[in-house]
Amino acid sequence: MEYQSNDSNKGAAAVHAASDSNNRKPASAQQLIRENVQYLIEQLEAGHSEALTAFLDAMAHFHSYSFGNVLLIARQRPSATKVAGMRTWNELGRRVKRGEKGIAILAPMIAKSRKKDSQKSATENTEANKSALLGFRRVYVWDEAQTDGAPLPMLGETTGEVGEYLDRLREFVSSRGITLEYSEDIAPALGVSYGGRIALLPGQTKPEEFIALVHEASHELLHKSERRTATTKTVRETEAEAVAFVIAKAIGLSANTSAAYIQLYHGNAELLMESLEVVQQTASVILAAIQTEESISQDVPESQFSNAEAQTAA
Repeated sequence: MEYQSNDSNKGAAAVHAASDSNNRKPASAQQLIRENVQYLIEQLEAGHSEALTAFLDAMAHFHSYSFGNVLLIARQRPSATKVAGMRTWNELGRRVKRGEKGIAILAPMIAKSRKKDSQKSATENTEANKSALLGFRRVYVWDEAQTDGAPLPMLGETTGEVGEYLDRLREFVSSRGITLEYSEDIAPALGVSYGGRIALLPGQTKPEEFIALVHEASHELLHKSERRTATTKTVRETEAEAVAFVIAKAIGLSANTSAAYIQLYHGNAELLMESLEVVQQTASVILAAIQTEESISQDVPESQFSNAEAQTAA
């Protein structure tokens, strides 16, 4: 697999909310995912390729969120960068502005059985005490731009420089048993993935090398295992390019955006959904390895939403 640079334009996505229902029990997570992917397909078929870039933007900002909730945030508020529930914003010294509409996402409902039976063995009681997923409920979060108050702490933001991220990425690649080497023989490609070995073109700037290495590492993670749906070389290249875009955006690098991402969709809804899932999963794995600090307001785990966070938005 070869990586070469790509020019692009930034766009915005539709802002139609994913669900108008105020019922406590929303549609299933998988149903909402399919509805939002179908909405994305409609945008792509109408010629709005920037809608897909907006979903990738959301992956960069909310990489600790589930795939379904990334889709929900991107569809309802494509410009969102940092989201949290009302209580969390209050704890950070900020208040949601009057009249602002919340962004509906799904939070898991977890139950724990604490009942012990003296007739059962310790192992059986331990099994009974395990957490169980009962389903999902709708909760609301708000973007930073929808709040006023104390400025948020800035945690080592990167603006156009890779800093220590390149070193951490090299360490991550090595930890996966992948050999990294430099060779002028691969020109004009900036990087090539051989399966267990990555070659990069020497002489690149650090940001260029970082993006090339992310791209090739993505191939190693994405395309060396079985897939549910058959893919083409174009789809595989675009998936790796999308991962590089998400990670670059997440650490503050100027990332190329392109209508080329529409190549993830070739009239096959299942393949598009699978591609978006694996892009998010792969980006999350790499980001977890190279980031040491993360914004608290960006990464509120969905499992930590309490009943106090389940605010109803007008």
